[in-house]
Amino acid sequence: MQSLKYWLSEHPSIINFRWSHTQSFGSTWSFLFAAIAVYVVANITLHSFLSLVLSKRRRVPLGPIPAIHSLCVSLISAVIFVGILCSASAEIRDTRWFWRRTKTISTPFQWFLCFPLGTRPSGRVFFWSYVFYLSRFLHLFRTFFTTLRHRKLTFFHLFNQSILLWMSFLWLEFSQSFQVLAILLATLLYSVVYGYRFWTAIGLPSACFPFVVNCQVVLLACNLICHFGVLFLHFLKGGCNGMGAWGFNSVLNGVILCLFLNFYVKMHLRKKNVEDIDEHGDSSSSSSAHSYGYSKSEFKFE
Repeated sequence: MQSLKYWLSEHPSIINFRWSHTQSFGSTWSFLFAAIAVYVVANITLHSFLSLVLSKRRRVPLGPIPAIHSLCVSLISAVIFVGILCSASAEIRDTRWFWRRTKTISTPFQWFLCFPLGTRPSGRVFFWSYVFYLSRFLHLFRTFFTTLRHRKLTFFHLFNQSILLWMSFLWLEFSQSFQVLAILLATLLYSVVYGYRFWTAIGLPSACFPFVVNCQVVLLACNLICHFGVLFLHFLKGGCNGMGAWGFNSVLNGVILCLFLNFYVKMHLRKKNVEDIDEHGDSSSSSSAHSYGYSKSEFKFE
């Protein structure tokens, strides 16, 4: 355990980490905008090319690549979760003395939600925040897999992946409060969800309910509750660091939440309509289901 703690939170490279535009890969605004632009344009181009050369029902076989990708993301997310948890514990141990000089935080949980004013993007937790930012680029490949295997490309998918990459950049750029807890929640979810995707990709049985969607709902609900906690500490405890970036990210999170809830509600409406067809053979339900573009045999969760 001591060796594990050393490599995850006490190694000199982790302790001495500093977010720098000249020393950290991918740390400039130009790189961020270029990466997002390439991601969006490449996916749209790929989807358009496949639509021209292949029929709509033709799929591109990828073999074990998606399963390997899911396994890699799951393992990397688990390492980040353990790493930032150990690093947060070490930071709390080393900086408790400083808390007495500030009125912002007095407990470890408050520190998870609210960094003191003047916090700089350096040290243990920001090292793992940087690793999390880099891991977001690995997530982008899933959009290409969806385009190749299922011939689907939605605005929500492109927007969601681009915004999540942008938000993880802002966490580092402005030493934003709440990022430690957000990374803990996100990496815990990713390790479970991508582990589940690997499980089903190798042919093992899947859950009898939309497992991935329900996990995402739990994550969004936890983030929403924590955002109110950050706001409470900011106004009642004298201010939290990086609140400008936090406000911008909150707006983006709100947009993602609205889009996701719209999808979630429609998914359950479609499922209800299909169940009505199975149980009652109601013609009105059947026409409603077809109005959504789904038939009984076509409905399934991706």
